Amino acid sequence: MPYAAPPETPPAAVSAALTTTNVRVTSSFRGARIVLYGAVFDPTAQPSDVVVIVRGPEAPLRMARKTRVAGVWVNSRPVVFEGAPGFYMAASTRPLGEIASFGTLRRLGAGVDHLAINAPLEERTETRYGVRDVVVSRLGQDYLDWRRAVVRLKEQSGLYAADEQGVTFVDRGLFKAEIDLPTAAPIGVYTAEIFLFQNGQPVSRRMRGLTVEKAGIERALYLFAHNRPWSYGLVSVAIALAAGWAASVVFRRN
Repeated sequence: MPYAAPPETPPAAVSAALTTTNVRVTSSFRGARIVLYGAVFDPTAQPSDVVVIVRGPEAPLRMARKTRVAGVWVNSRPVVFEGAPGFYMAASTRPLGEIASFGTLRRLGAGVDHLAINAPLEERTETRYGVRDVVVSRLGQDYLDWRRAVVRLKEQSGLYAADEQGVTFVDRGLFKAEIDLPTAAPIGVYTAEIFLFQNGQPVSRRMRGLTVEKAGIERALYLFAHNRPWSYGLVSVAIALAAGWAASVVFRRN
């Protein structure tokens, strides 16, 4: 009887889903809580850790520092950071430093400390709407101070967060994580990455999408302003002039 090789053990894998994939923002929006449920499939039952990273749409971030010149506080020349996500949350089953090495976390961008927030590589001058805007990028040793300022402002707005116990196992192999979107959550497409770690290495990864969009009259105005900015500007000016004229008529009669 020929010898039959034993079947190979399938590798560990992770799967997850969001309770909702669409958040509608109206004038009464006060934030939202989204729950992510998932499961770990591992025939060998090795100790596992789960890390969930949620990123919002990226957008340039312009910052200036207050400096004192001749006794007067003025803004310094602006620094523009590119590639900074508008929203970032990292949740895990335990502290990230206990799950993986510094190099692994940095490669995955797992955790606010390992999030890539880059300034332009060289100084350049841009002209926007007829205004000359100087972008400073050669920050040298000041880069870390500027980066800390970016993270601090985002954390104060609830847009950056890290929860070392944000992922909990509710049953054997089943876990959940809660994602809190603040009122200031940017509009756009979000991504949720779910990593399964074993022995300090990511062995499985899944990605899920989430959309935050305006609804109702806010959505109509948002689309009009972004798709037809010149028309939106002209309409806004016309409305302001009409309101000013109506107010002058009312007060003149009084």
